[in-house]
Amino acid sequence: MVLIDGSVVSENILNKLQLTVAELKTPRKPGLAVVLVGQNPASQSYVGSKQKACERIGFVSFEHLLPETVTQEALASLIDQLNADEKVDGILLQLPLPKGLNEQELLERISPSKDVDGFHPNNIGKLLLGLPGFWPCTPFGVYELLKAYTISTQGKHVVIVGRSNIVGKPMASILVQKDPHANATVTICHSHTPNMEHLTQQADILIAAIGQPHFIKASMVKTGATVIDVGINRVEDSSSPKGYKIVGDVDFESVAKVASALTPVPKGVGPMTIAMLMTNTLKAFYNHTKGS
Repeated sequence: MVLIDGSVVSENILNKLQLTVAELKTPRKPGLAVVLVGQNPASQSYVGSKQKACERIGFVSFEHLLPETVTQEALASLIDQLNADEKVDGILLQLPLPKGLNEQELLERISPSKDVDGFHPNNIGKLLLGLPGFWPCTPFGVYELLKAYTISTQGKHVVIVGRSNIVGKPMASILVQKDPHANATVTICHSHTPNMEHLTQQADILIAAIGQPHFIKASMVKTGATVIDVGINRVEDSSSPKGYKIVGDVDFESVAKVASALTPVPKGVGPMTIAMLMTNTLKAFYNHTKGS
């Protein structure tokens, strides 16, 4: 069984980005603005990782840490300011937002040219049509992992468990494109799919993104399949100093016995998400500097 190590692949990507940024002859470096609302520990951790990646590569990071009490209007005003700021190439609005704030409205407020998370309807539409734009970072990361490990998707049956706008739907849109590293037949399963196990057992490549710890069991996996675990779940663990541990949507130990290749959690898809955010930010920088 091949362990698909996202930490190694992401390191290679970040190293290349660092070299590229060091050789830039422009008056300024790429800039990423991060907006974090509230005190969600997981969100704070993600944002910290993204800021470290910026520092390492040579990007300029603009932090905006706001209280949970911030209003929709104030957040919209901040996004407008960042859209107009020529030093900012990418805007990251860390999700989820506290209750009472309209996430979709705020995501749509971000300029599509600075939407490095790839969530704006303009970019999602371009992805669906196979046009150039920003891909959402997590499915983009899965795509790059499959490429890095030379796992062919052409003509393969990919089954995605989960239909979120962040992973499931864009992942399907990427893998059905006329692309040497796509060209797959894609099935999406979700909470209303009857006899899901019958479908997952047919997958050459199974992608789990349902947000339920250890949901995918060995009995759901075809022998020799590639399994990509996108899940990041906190479960109680009295033996851990933190009182919890991070696990995926896949029951790793049992599935490892039948899969031909499998991503771990952590150090699987997670590091790739950050690497692709940095990749998108550099792309946005190039787009902006060409236009100026």
